[in-house]
Amino acid sequence: MSHSAPPSVVSPAPSASSAATNARNWFGQPPGLTVLFLTETWERFSFYGMSALLIYYMTKQLQFTQADASLIYGLYSGGVFLTPILGGFIADRWLGKRRAILIGGTLMALGHFALAWESQFYTGLGLICLGNGLFLPNLPSQIGDLYGEDDPRRGGAYNVYYVGVNLGGLLAPLVCGTLGEVYGWHYGFGAAGIGMCLGLAVYVLGQKHLPSGRPTKQAANPVKSSQPLTASAFVPLLLVGVAVMLFRSAYAQSGNTVAIWADQSVDLQVLGFQLPATWVQSLNPLCVFMFTPFLIGYWRRSAQRGREPAPLTKMALGAAGVGLAYLLLAGVALGGAKVPGAWLVLFFVLYTLAELYILPVGLGLFARMAPRGMGATVIAAWFLAAFAGNLLSGVVGRLWEPLGPPGFFALLAGIAGLAALGLWLVRPLLRPAA
Repeated sequence: MSHSAPPSVVSPAPSASSAATNARNWFGQPPGLTVLFLTETWERFSFYGMSALLIYYMTKQLQFTQADASLIYGLYSGGVFLTPILGGFIADRWLGKRRAILIGGTLMALGHFALAWESQFYTGLGLICLGNGLFLPNLPSQIGDLYGEDDPRRGGAYNVYYVGVNLGGLLAPLVCGTLGEVYGWHYGFGAAGIGMCLGLAVYVLGQKHLPSGRPTKQAANPVKSSQPLTASAFVPLLLVGVAVMLFRSAYAQSGNTVAIWADQSVDLQVLGFQLPATWVQSLNPLCVFMFTPFLIGYWRRSAQRGREPAPLTKMALGAAGVGLAYLLLAGVALGGAKVPGAWLVLFFVLYTLAELYILPVGLGLFARMAPRGMGATVIAAWFLAAFAGNLLSGVVGRLWEPLGPPGFFALLAGIAGLAALGLWLVRPLLRPAA
């Protein structure tokens, strides 16, 4: 069975507001998608702006050891994916998506501003984790509500949204990273807080283009769902989650140990100008912008010929691709001397192409498998795998100094390869859905 790319999301029949929204188009899509795109852009600007500074802030300003900084980085980056489990549940049953997003965004903004003071370091991280729990699962779960079940535009909606994620990720290191490294850490964290406030403003002003997001009867009593999440679907999704957890323990090193390696071992001079190390974090979202349109077009043409890979096949290829990218770094790091920046660029090219095969595809797969009224909750389950993987990444990162760069990058390649094998083996269990 062929699949349109990326996987679509099963959602309830559109409400009156959703139907009205679909009557108009912005850039060939419902205007609500633009609102969600821009909201996510600014939210990710705040999140990645802070994240680009975090490992350097801990090791250079707070004087944490690399091992301790890695563990804290893993605990924090895992925490922002743990709280959405409860946040999605609360939104589906009580708050509704809209209020959850507004409350969560406000908490995140306060957390970013709190990081401007060293004494509030852990308070700031905690506020961001809590706010993210309400924000993260509810914004993307509104995408499916913008479309009718047979709307052909739904196929590309999640990849369009993923571009918004990476637009914020592209701008954040350039703005927040430069302010933090050049003018002072508190300026960088403050800029991240302002970005979150802008995202909230876009969301509030664009309310008329979005569905109500109120909790539904189906959400309160998911047994009545017309599309129950059966054991035959739950168990394979659980196995996919375990493989994704393993994958993320390697994938999440780009903002942790890879960032440290780039700062210490990569020649970042361009035309005599020394680039701030935080700018390296913009390479990944830049590559997302470059490659996403070509990849969507390639998948669409493949689907028309009945040859598009199923979602789990794409995800397995993506995990394997990340493994190859880390294997490249392992070979480059063997020299021991300063590494030309071109190798780091090549790494991010391979890393990003592989990422596009696994992360937005996996999000779409979990959303499509969600019963009616449980969209945010099931998407939150996807983030549970991200929590466990990012938490594990902090533990894995403690091996950076004992193994050295070549050995450590080879270890990451092996971890990603093992995740790819797991995803490949699970494929038959989710057919024809995956």
